[in-house]
Parts: sequence; structure tokens; C-alpha cells
Amino acid sequence: MTTTMAHVASAAGVSTKTVSNVLLGRPGVSPATRERVLRLVEELGYQPNLAGRGLSSGRTGRVAVVVPMLYQPYFAEVAEGLILALADRGYATTLRIAPDGAAERDAVIGTTTPDVDGVILCPHAFVEEMVDGVEHRPLVTLGGPPMQSVDCVVMGEHEGARAATRHLLSTGRSRIALLWNDLGSSTPHGDRYQGYVDGLAEAGLEPDPALFAFGSDWDRRMSGYEAMVALLLSGRSFDAVLCINDALAIGATRALRSHGRRIPDDVAVTGFDDTAEGEFMTPTLTTVNPRKAEMVEHAVAMLVERLDGYDGEPRQIRTGADLVVRESSRSRADGKA
Repeated sequence: MTTTMAHVASAAGVSTKTVSNVLLGRPGVSPATRERVLRLVEELGYQPNLAGRGLSSGRTGRVAVVVPMLYQPYFAEVAEGLILALADRGYATTLRIAPDGAAERDAVIGTTTPDVDGVILCPHAFVEEMVDGVEHRPLVTLGGPPMQSVDCVVMGEHEGARAATRHLLSTGRSRIALLWNDLGSSTPHGDRYQGYVDGLAEAGLEPDPALFAFGSDWDRRMSGYEAMVALLLSGRSFDAVLCINDALAIGATRALRSHGRRIPDDVAVTGFDDTAEGEFMTPTLTTVNPRKAEMVEHAVAMLVERLDGYDGEPRQIRTGADLVVRESSRSRADGKA
């Protein structure tokens, strides 16, 4: 016999509506009742009928998770976190790779995601003007710039980059190179860059554009390698490098070592994103933890609230960032991180 929601409700001594609310992660259910219902769902082997849910409510029980790529560890880790967190709320997911702004827009307005109730987007090129005046499903952006017309979770990029810069200065370094992506110009911008600038300013220093190194793609290790080789061949003197993410830092580390530079003795290195690779490098990588789990939690909560009927003004949540000090930036003075 197939187990139904009514069977679970009867065994738990609650209404089928309560069971539905538990499976959808809705508020208003006591912790004890929620625990009892979830235990009985597992014991009785109940499988929610997402198709039936869509027919009865006009919803499919499916959410699109949209990322620009998966070869960058940060996006792979965030995508996995979102998929698991949504599953805990009773939602299935459609994973979409959107490598440019047009593909991101198509996912948001439903061209490539026709069967979903809402979208969580990790934007790479998307700006909210792309959907001005265009109807789209509930949307939350995660990790991108602040948005005014949609819910968003904004990463602590400024405080993270400033903390990394402060740390490098505190270890006795003063010529801090910046490893960036190719912007088609020589001028970086954004919160991570401003955090770097502000960290230098606190020590009475100004950024030296001669120490800016650019990779062709900020999400590939090879770009970090190529940018660092170009900086080394320039002959410019530097004793530290702040990389805008771990992928570039990993490539830069390989280039430094292949050119006979010792890390951290000759050059200290920091990354950003606290991806799993950094902890297993040699030397281990100092990086910035942008609190990915916290960002995922906020994004999922906001989207579910929208799907459950919240119709208020767009919300903006800013998360913090934590410096994770490891071997790649050990102090010259005392040999300690």
C-alpha cells in the first residue's frame, strides 16, 4: 500500500495541512510536532508528490539554482549547499549553468527554467536592470552586488579584503601586489578592491598600480599562474600578493614556486572564498571565509518566504567575512602564522 500524507497525519495526530507545512518548511509548527512528523515521514516511507503539489497549488515544488560555472570550487560548494538546504525544505532543484548575463536573464525569466517556482542566482554578470519591467518568478541573488528591486544576500567582500590586507601588513610586508582579473582596463573596482585600498590607507600606504597583475579569467587557476608569471618577469619588487579568490591564489602559488620564490619567506599569499583546496595546499593557504553556509541559509529562507506569500519590499542581507590564517602568510619575524 502506498503511504499518503493522510497516513502520516493520522500517525502523528495532526492534520494533513500540518504535515504539508512541515514538509514545506513553513513557520508556525512547534519543534516537537515538526520532529514527530519528520520522523514518521521517514519511518512510513512517505514520498511527497511534487507533481500533485504543483497541480493543486499552481506550484511545482522546484527551485532553480543558477551559477556561472562549476569548475570554480566556490560556486560548486555554494550550489551543493543550496541544493541540500532546499531539499530540507521539501523542494527539488534544477541546476543551471549560466556563463554570461544573457544566460542568467534567461534563467530568471523562465526561458531555460520553465518548470520552477523560484530562482536563486549566484550572479556573475547579471544586473537587475536586465529584468526591469519583465515578469519573473521570485528571485534571490546570492553573493553578488547589492540589488534594489530583488531580494539579495551580499557577501562581506570589503571587510574580508581589508582584513587580509591588514594581516599582510601586520606580518611586516609592505609591497602588496594585487592579483585581479582582466577588466579590459588597468583599474580594478568593487568591494574587494576597496577593502584592499582601505587596508593600505590605514597604514598610510597607497596602492601601486605597478603591482596590479591581471589574469584573463578570475575563476581559473591557470589565469593566476599566467598573471603571476607576468608580474615576476616585470622585475617589480613585491613581498606579498592579495589574490581576489582561491583559484587565482592556487595558480599564483604554483608560479611563485616554479620561479624559485619561497612561500611565505619571499612572498606571502592570501586568497578569498575559503574553498576546500586551500586547506590541502603546500603551504596551506591563508584565505577569507565569506560565510557560505550563512549566505545559503539566508537565501533559501528569503525565497521560501516569497513562495509562501510574502509580498513586501525587497530585502538586503549583508553577511560578514572571517580571515583564516594559514601557512602561506606566516610572519617573517617570528615564524608563526
